[in-house]
Amino acid sequence: MLAGELYDPLDAELAAGRSRARELCQALNATAQAAQAERRRILQALFGQGGDTVWMQPPFYCDYGTNIELGERVFFNFNCVVLDVCRVRIGSFTLFGPAVQIYTPMLRWTPGGVASRSSASPSRSAPTSGWAAARSSCRVSASGRAQ
Repeated sequence: MLAGELYDPLDAELAAGRSRARELCQALNATAQAAQAERRRILQALFGQGGDTVWMQPPFYCDYGTNIELGERVFFNFNCVVLDVCRVRIGSFTLFGPAVQIYTPMLRWTPGGVASRSSASPSRSAPTSGWAAARSSCRVSASGRAQ
């Protein structure tokens, strides 16, 4: 996927990566507000970059986590989802409102309907600072506006 190949969700390596992320998200989402050290440990293990300064209000969900690169002091409010089939880069000091969702996978459309496998859209980058509000799905443009 990261190399532009078709996404095969049955690939053993990808399935293992999703399983790892689900376990980490489940552990994160079960932490108490006072368990900040435990949350920090989980976030550092989950994200490809930036888990050391992100502020997270669980619940949070993602596909892999390792494809998410965060700048300094990113804030995720409650119930955010990042489907990181492709790399997702979020700039420093970005603030996400509740229920923001970032989707990188795209279904392949054929004249007869949806293909059985999907591809991934190019990497998405959030602004170096700004905020995003919730929609049914939300992409953050370089200007910081939700699309």
